[in-house]
Amino acid sequence: MINTRPSMVRNQAVISVVFWTIAVFAAWKVGGWLSRGDLNALAYSAIGLVVSVIGIAILRNWRSGFYVFVVWLLFEDLIRKFMGNNMLIFFAKDALVAVMYVSFLAFIRRKRTPLFRPSFLMWFSLFFWLGAIQVFNPNSPSLFYGLLGFKLFFYYFPLIFVGYALIRDDSDLHRFIVINMVLASVIATLGIVQAVVGPGFLNPAVLAPEIRELSTLERSAPISGVKIFRPSSVFVSDGRFAMYLTMMWILGLGASAYYFFRQQHRRRGQIIVLIGAGLVAVAIALCGSRGAFVESSASTLVLIAAFVWGTPWRSGQAHRLMKAMGRVFWAGAFALLIAITFFPETIGAHWAFYYETLSPTSPYSELVSRGRDYPTDNLIYAFTQANWMFGNGIGTASMGGQYVSRLLGERHLDIGVESGWGNLMLEMGIPGLILWLAWTTAAVFSCWRVVHRLRQTAYFTMAFAVWWFVFLVLVPMTYNGLNPYENYIYNAYLWLLMGILFKLPTLAFPPQLPAHPCA
Repeated sequence: MINTRPSMVRNQAVISVVFWTIAVFAAWKVGGWLSRGDLNALAYSAIGLVVSVIGIAILRNWRSGFYVFVVWLLFEDLIRKFMGNNMLIFFAKDALVAVMYVSFLAFIRRKRTPLFRPSFLMWFSLFFWLGAIQVFNPNSPSLFYGLLGFKLFFYYFPLIFVGYALIRDDSDLHRFIVINMVLASVIATLGIVQAVVGPGFLNPAVLAPEIRELSTLERSAPISGVKIFRPSSVFVSDGRFAMYLTMMWILGLGASAYYFFRQQHRRRGQIIVLIGAGLVAVAIALCGSRGAFVESSASTLVLIAAFVWGTPWRSGQAHRLMKAMGRVFWAGAFALLIAITFFPETIGAHWAFYYETLSPTSPYSELVSRGRDYPTDNLIYAFTQANWMFGNGIGTASMGGQYVSRLLGERHLDIGVESGWGNLMLEMGIPGLILWLAWTTAAVFSCWRVVHRLRQTAYFTMAFAVWWFVFLVLVPMTYNGLNPYENYIYNAYLWLLMGILFKLPTLAFPPQLPAHPCA
């Protein structure tokens, strides 16, 4: 037998020498930065260390590392705000996603686990290849616009396979729900405090010019004239915070009903979801976003009706469902009552803004004009801009194009409308819009078949909540603008949740083990 102990000792000695060399070098560099007062270099080094640790955690165990990545994904903007909107920090999540893909693929190959095939993959593949061709559109001023647009549209798509593999049983689903609701509670609470205190909270004294308005936006009610501040919480923009709240309210409603049908983890899950839902409800009331207010209200009505439709009435579950929904609304009402008691002026100002701009009885109501007329007019306006037939190239009208123009000194095309379908046409022409409608229609119907299959099971409420979120992002939200789909948080969660949705039938209907023949 070969004695491997000497070689192991030598390897351990080499590792120790390398470790101490790196430690001494790091101490020397940190000491130099401190002596010169170079706190920025120290901060960037700390951020780099955190990102490296997260990357190592993902490589060691992609399941555990996944949740560390989620924390970074949600709180990256906060770091970026205080570091002058540095683009290296902005792309840190993309590097971590790449590490996630490498670790996940290694796991798939090691376990010899086949990837599942989404039924809409053919239509999405056609859209994918058109996007790849549009990177090289001669109407685009730079290849970098194409690379940016390609990343926004397709980079997070593999997370659908990660989401599918992440959920193996009820414990994994419980862990996913609990961690996300805890994070939502923290982010919503910070947003509530910021709405009351003002933009000085969670914002540096000097904001980068390109995000200053996004983090300090104020709106005025047209009749009373009261002003409200739109908080951004841990994000760089108030819009991203509002969209996050809408998503978590939908998932919270689905999760609250799910826990009433499951005995495992029931009490702990219910408490966490109720607290999170209450805080999210107050945050939506104080975020100042009419879109979030209307979408959350409409989603509540749709989800309640769907839950009643999908509940197994014969087994007496309808009463339990109504009880679950009642507790969520009581939690939200109780949280709003506390907010009204301690911050009546803030709540009153936001309510006045919502009422005066959304109520059909208000002469300044924008409910119809902003929800229907404005995006439709912008879609028509897209036909008056250059190259709408075959497009100007993917990314030329996408979110983030200003950074390409500023950092690389590239010419910025003066195109774009406030209509998602219009911008799709301006970027990829009529073929791009047709293929977008084709793959999104196929995806929505594919997800709906899963939801319908899970009707009258304990997983129906979660499945419908995910389907409703997918439908909102791909259809009405994208009709109004591309920002929801291109927003990295919505995009990442869209694919993750879609993968989880496709996995739920295996939890509801586990495969039966073959019976052993009698000897």
